[in-house]
Amino acid sequence: MSRSQKPFTTPRRNDTKTFQITISPSSGLPWRVCLEWRRRSFRDFPDALAQYRNPRTKAAAEAGAFALVEYLKKKQEEGAGQRVRTEDVTVGTWIEKFTALETSPRTGINASRNRPYSPHTVDTYRGYYTAHIKGDPFTKLKMAEVEEEDAMEFVTRLSVKKLTGGRPMAGTRTFAGIIIFVRMAFREYQRKNRKWFNPLQYIDSPSINRGARDALPEDEMLRLFEPWVLESAMELAVCAAMFLSGLRRSEIFALKPECLDWHTPKITVKNAWQNFNRKTRVLGPPKGKKERSAPFDPVLQEAIKKLWEENGKHEFVFSYKDGTTPGPSWIKGRFRKWLDRAGIEPGGRKIVPHSSRHSLASLLEERGVSLRYIQELLGHSDLKTTKIYLHSTEKTIRDIGKKITEARQRKPEENIVEFKTS
Repeated sequence: MSRSQKPFTTPRRNDTKTFQITISPSSGLPWRVCLEWRRRSFRDFPDALAQYRNPRTKAAAEAGAFALVEYLKKKQEEGAGQRVRTEDVTVGTWIEKFTALETSPRTGINASRNRPYSPHTVDTYRGYYTAHIKGDPFTKLKMAEVEEEDAMEFVTRLSVKKLTGGRPMAGTRTFAGIIIFVRMAFREYQRKNRKWFNPLQYIDSPSINRGARDALPEDEMLRLFEPWVLESAMELAVCAAMFLSGLRRSEIFALKPECLDWHTPKITVKNAWQNFNRKTRVLGPPKGKKERSAPFDPVLQEAIKKLWEENGKHEFVFSYKDGTTPGPSWIKGRFRKWLDRAGIEPGGRKIVPHSSRHSLASLLEERGVSLRYIQELLGHSDLKTTKIYLHSTEKTIRDIGKKITEARQRKPEENIVEFKTS
């Protein structure tokens, strides 16, 4: 008796050790559906089968494959088969799906990888779509039929569009952001339709000139901590968290007492405010969607203790007496005053609150601290912390902390600097 053909195969890739699935016509599914599920990753499973997206064993992969076949058959019976290639969807309809968490194809993918989709990102996409994409002739075309020339005409129309003040959009961050957004949406469509030609494939994303922030040298950073510069326990604690721990402002005001390890000592950065500048802000993971450790210098420790003595201990570390936390503009409004009180002149430099992170990174780099550790410390990448550099980093920050302590105890007359001419 001949052996019956299996309705699918689930080979394991040699490079990534992940499973793939190929559905055969013996499953009873239409040929077009089988074609769409040829050598596909389990991560492409629909949201209803999200629990099967990361099989660890061959048995788990086959269980997921059986579940997928049954799911697709059910959809066929309902008259809405799992046709990943949706020939009738228009460009506008497809792009609009990415402007809401509930409909975005990226939401399920990120969730399966333990990387929650940022509400701020979705809001940005919604703004791009509503203000600059919706209504363009490009959105009326079908995804399956759009050509490279159509995409280039859309880019051209977008580039000459006038912004407030009459300036063309080309060359702006908004223009670059829109092109990057549309390219991402088209890549997702191509991921679901492997044989489809992506008309944006050979159209490069514009580079974004974000404007480099300048770092404060050590002597100017120390002047920020002189007694007459920081006028309250809140200002001292926040400034120390910025310059000695490298925390972002959305991470500072989301910090909870249980994230402070007073014995090691260290700070575990696991929370940050999403949509921090808006009323719809929500508590979520930090940028990069990954926890990290940050230094917890004695200067910051003492500042937090003093803050809690004055305002009490609340849900968040940096809280007022009533338990509320400062708003998004709190640091921005005070940072300029700190510079003025410390007598620090920008002199053409771009010195902003985010410069605190650049300042810390520069100080550590000057002292020979591993760049890999600095990247991990600031949460810039997924590089693993190398433990042998931890001691040297903590010592460097302690040295800076001691100098800050000395600066805070200095009297005004001690800051007079005499200049000699050569």
